[in-house]
Amino acid sequence: MIFYRFIAEVLFFVFVALIFYGGVAAVQARHLMNAVLGLALSLLGLAGLFYHLGSPFLALMQFLIYVGAVCIIIAFGIMVGPKPKQEAESRVLGRRNMLLAVSTCIVGLVLLAVTIVDATLVPAAVRSGDFSVRFLGENLLYQFCLAFELISVMLLAAIVGALIIANIGREEAGQ
Repeated sequence: MIFYRFIAEVLFFVFVALIFYGGVAAVQARHLMNAVLGLALSLLGLAGLFYHLGSPFLALMQFLIYVGAVCIIIAFGIMVGPKPKQEAESRVLGRRNMLLAVSTCIVGLVLLAVTIVDATLVPAAVRSGDFSVRFLGENLLYQFCLAFELISVMLLAAIVGALIIANIGREEAGQ
């Protein structure tokens, strides 16, 4: 029994070390891609910590959403985005841009405030079925599993296709 407790404490400190090391790596990185890898390592340690603390669902969601989606989207954005030299050459800062940004924010804030003030609250409709987390989870895992996985594969294919098209356009422009 003491051996299992020792292993649990060691795992806890390993996960904390992963979180700390990933955070330091993300902050100290000289290249943006290395910062994303540090972020992914830190989030992976956090998912392990959630699992260690007895919440496997939260750990899986942490892994799927943050490590699997957010970090991948950031990596694709880095790959598709302009190179640092291109960004420095095309950067235009000035009073006109600042004035446009501030005026757009003010207009957006006013529109949001007007919408919130004029909104009328309508009571929720009566439930027509079981929409519990258990029901939705069972349907996604058993009844709609194939459709769910096919949508994931199609989205991945679309992202890879967009990257290929972007790289072809970048090569044709001579960049």
